[in-house]
Amino acid sequence: MGLFDFSSTIAVITVLISLVSIVGILLGDIRIRGVGIGIGGVLFGGIFVGWLASYMGWIPSAVDLAQAAHSADPGTVQKYAKFVAFNDILHYMQEFGLILFVYTIGIQVGPGFFASLKGNGLKLISFAVLIVFLGALIATSYNLFFGMRIDHVIGIYSGAVTNTPALGAGQQMINDLASSLTGADLNAKGLISANVPKAYAMAYPFGVLGIIMVMFLIKMIFRIDVNKEGERYDLMKKSGRKDLNTLNVVLKNPLYAGKKLGDVMALQYDKVVCSRLKRGEVLMVPKTDVVLQEGDILHLVGEDENLRKASENIGEKVKDSLTTTKGSELTVQKVVVTNEKVFGKTLEELDLKSRHEVVISRVIRTGVSFIPHSGTVLNFGDQLNLVGRQESINEVIKILGNSAAALSKVKMLPIFVGLALGMCLGCLAIPVPGLPAALKLGLAGGPLVMAILLSCYGHTLTFNKMNWFMPSAGNSALREIGIVLFLAIVGFRSGANGFFDDLIHGDGLTWMGMGVFVTFIPILIAGVLAYKVAHVNYLQMCGMMAGSMTDPPALAFANGLYKSSEASALSYATVYPFTMFLRILSPQIMIICMVALGG
Repeated sequence: MGLFDFSSTIAVITVLISLVSIVGILLGDIRIRGVGIGIGGVLFGGIFVGWLASYMGWIPSAVDLAQAAHSADPGTVQKYAKFVAFNDILHYMQEFGLILFVYTIGIQVGPGFFASLKGNGLKLISFAVLIVFLGALIATSYNLFFGMRIDHVIGIYSGAVTNTPALGAGQQMINDLASSLTGADLNAKGLISANVPKAYAMAYPFGVLGIIMVMFLIKMIFRIDVNKEGERYDLMKKSGRKDLNTLNVVLKNPLYAGKKLGDVMALQYDKVVCSRLKRGEVLMVPKTDVVLQEGDILHLVGEDENLRKASENIGEKVKDSLTTTKGSELTVQKVVVTNEKVFGKTLEELDLKSRHEVVISRVIRTGVSFIPHSGTVLNFGDQLNLVGRQESINEVIKILGNSAAALSKVKMLPIFVGLALGMCLGCLAIPVPGLPAALKLGLAGGPLVMAILLSCYGHTLTFNKMNWFMPSAGNSALREIGIVLFLAIVGFRSGANGFFDDLIHGDGLTWMGMGVFVTFIPILIAGVLAYKVAHVNYLQMCGMMAGSMTDPPALAFANGLYKSSEASALSYATVYPFTMFLRILSPQIMIICMVALGG
């Protein structure tokens, strides 16, 4: 008996995945003239380790497993039984890694997703549609002009665009069309679904690499400075929203003298808030029922245009220093909402101004400041700018939480609730007349869309006290674990199932070469048009290209180009749902066209 007993399938899988990850991460860290493949190295590390494991006999080949599955010999079946379980476990871990990756992406970009559709969103989607159309057109031409088999075309197309749901949809339709044909007819027409994954495995690895290479190629051609592009995106994002400013206004309008603060028309409609009021030498928290006097100085918060209108209506602008809290009984403090008891409650329900004499001058949510109103619903992580006496603010802190520990803790319950709901959404089958298979968002699309919806609107649901917020450190850790698992196992299974044998002795090189055109040409054309003609930010363009190929590894690479991954991740999430629908639909339409035009 040896020093190590690896009879446990779980132990073997853990060691192999760890080995793949180590090799892949080290490979990804290698840089030549500042250029490296990043997280994509895990995929190629997996191919090598998978090939090595099969070559050394640590695991049986795909042929051995297929023969064992049809064997009548109990000994043979028993011998390979644990390896069947081995493959099943690997497949689950691969899909779970992908699910975890896209879910955390959705949680990260969700709060800004719908706002992005109002900006460059439609432009990005149009380029993604162009990429899908060109890729399908090129792949279909292999059959129509070069006589390539339909099953090989679908495999090349699915692998070159790195889309597993497209592979499944194409296989399903081939099976449906083949149900009325004999074996000879199936082979003659190129409708053997078992051939599809072989071509897919050949085209897939270089499909991932091709996207990354196009990103580099465009960067080199146009001499793009990624840091400047990141700064340009940050500036564009900032200019796209109006920041809040402050203004001191002295009351001179006789219409408001002797009236309550709440009756001042310029302070209604929740566009401007009065956070401090100075009368003589006394600085106070302004309640809505305080009676105004001529000469009162109001410290207002709002957007510049609204402040200007309020100033003209109330009186005239005076020096900002007149309402400083320095040396007064009042203080200003930012407090973060972390108490679960107030999640989903409105400011009207809490009534902090009347009960504790504290004014909320602004709310900061996901980096965006806005004027609160009575119907503003509080979410976990909201920052409230409070004005009042310190003892009053301390009482409000007890209500709101302001816990640093809560901000850094990852809540597990919302994650698994979100994953379960995402699975249900992904498995929702939508029948389309004329198509043999129902359309689905799939295991990747469902969790992504659900995460976006929950992060945006989760607080409005019946379980609104649930916290969908995820700290950035926790989100990043889960995201990296997910993508490493996915890439490691995809690479390992490709390497173990004859990747190099098909590449050297079979049609692998042909399939790979054909796949290069399906990968390169559409994204290169769309990328150049997006950057030079439509003036799309380079980081957004990279996210769009990764999303148009529904390619998490390419997104992981794009996320690492700049210190903030928001630009690429948000673009990816913007185009992903639309692209996933088209990727599922396109192979089915391609098969119909190829069969109708002679197969």
